[in-house]
Amino acid sequence: MTRIRRGYVARRRRTKIRLFTSSFRGAHSRLTRTIIQQKIKALFSAYRDRNRHKRNFRCLWVTRINAAIRENEVSCSYSRLINNLYKRQLLLNRKILAQLAILNRNCLYLISNDMIK
Repeated sequence: MTRIRRGYVARRRRTKIRLFTSSFRGAHSRLTRTIIQQKIKALFSAYRDRNRHKRNFRCLWVTRINAAIRENEVSCSYSRLINNLYKRQLLLNRKILAQLAILNRNCLYLISNDMIK
């Protein structure tokens, strides 16, 4: 019985995986088994770090708002400010408040003083 030559299917599959890992260094871009492992690892890290990225920015915004609020003469904590915003049903998210804290502190002070009264 003659040997069956496998066609282009497997080679095409490996080439597609190689294109994904072409920028990796060393065996991570040359050996098929290692390529598959590195592709799985890279995709998993990308998925995990997308959520981590959002979490880090939210922490940054909270820190900026808290620092700006505490500089105000009427010292109010971050949690009180957010609580009062929810009570008054003002739709300002943390990203917008952090931008106000950096670019326009007076506006943030007006909002926080309005909340306290």
